[in-house]
Amino acid sequence: MPRRKEPEEMPSPEEILGRVRDAMRVEQVFGQPFEKDGVTVIPVARVMGGAGGGGGTGPVAGETAAEGGTAEGGPGAPPTSGSGWGFGAGAAPAGVYVIRDGAVSWEPAVDRNRVILVAGLVTIVTIWSIRAILVAIAKRA
Repeated sequence: MPRRKEPEEMPSPEEILGRVRDAMRVEQVFGQPFEKDGVTVIPVARVMGGAGGGGGTGPVAGETAAEGGTAEGGPGAPPTSGSGWGFGAGAAPAGVYVIRDGAVSWEPAVDRNRVILVAGLVTIVTIWSIRAILVAIAKRA
């Protein structure tokens, strides 16, 4: 019978949240301000993230599928367990705060790829709509 690898201990929810908190710092949202020609610029990013975790156990020796085991487990199956967690984060530029002569203004970042994508989708929908109208007019005539 092959040796089973012992499952690694899953971090506690507090540890996971601590790691998430460390990853989602203010420094990731507000970049280092810089000044040029009397104008101060503070870069800002949109940061998002999520975390999740889970655990599980399988059939215990003598446990049948009807008692909570698995179909492949059945009576006499070795005990199994599983656990895991994950975290993902992403960041995108949101814009900059510009401080000039004591006045603060917001300059949003423009995502050219998103603008092109939306323009393309609008164009496709417009073409389909015009086509549908022309087909309807042709059927009436």
